[in-house]
Amino acid sequence: MQATKSILSIHPCYSTSGHTKYGRIHLPVATKCNISCNYCDRRVGVSYHSYRPALAEKIILPAEALQLISKYITQDWLKVAGIAGPGEPLYNEETFETLRLIHTQYPKLILCVATNGLLLPQYAGELAALGVRTITVTINFIDPKIGAKIYSYVNFDNQKLLGAEGAAFLLENQLQGIKEVVKFGIIVKINTVLITGINDNELTKIAKETSERGASIQNIIPLIPLAKFKSLEPPTCEQLRKARDECKQIIAQFKKCQQCRADSIGIPG
Repeated sequence: MQATKSILSIHPCYSTSGHTKYGRIHLPVATKCNISCNYCDRRVGVSYHSYRPALAEKIILPAEALQLISKYITQDWLKVAGIAGPGEPLYNEETFETLRLIHTQYPKLILCVATNGLLLPQYAGELAALGVRTITVTINFIDPKIGAKIYSYVNFDNQKLLGAEGAAFLLENQLQGIKEVVKFGIIVKINTVLITGINDNELTKIAKETSERGASIQNIIPLIPLAKFKSLEPPTCEQLRKARDECKQIIAQFKKCQQCRADSIGIPG
């Protein structure tokens, strides 16, 4: 319990106070993805003039990721090494090799993974063995009919699942994955993209279902209109505030998210 409190106080993407004091390195080693989010526009070769998720200047190898950590490890602000894309980390073997290298050489560094959760039940034990202490799972729906509007397909075991069927399979794995990793003492944060007109009424349901399975905190972030959702309007500040206020009655809320790139380095706040 004490270790959990310590991590929650210094992880800059989980802690309000830690957000402006401590930093993280996102390691862009994961290029492939296994689901199709209608709001995602994944790109590599993008300079830092653009700032949002699923962007990276380049994909690096696990050995290069370790070198990057070695460059910054003496900095007092560095507390977390995370893998957040630009693809799905658990769908890329490079993720596991990177975690293995870092945990072997820098076992005190907090390792973090951001995932869509499709493969989380399968890899829960391995992630724990590799020293991962925090995991962020993006969950945007509870009703599969709503999920079908957000995801074009789910690719599992070389099968492309469409519509509500794919959404239901994704959700089942996400919720089961949370339960599995929590058993290993891993702290779970839920990322939820607020897509007005589509999943407005799902957010408290997400808070309830994930909290019951052991998630510690939720991060509701506004839609960035891109890809198939480029014509949609992002939520207003009032809509975002209302959603967070409703969900905080169920699960703690993180409100400082910068919606970082997959290769961000530094103190986010």
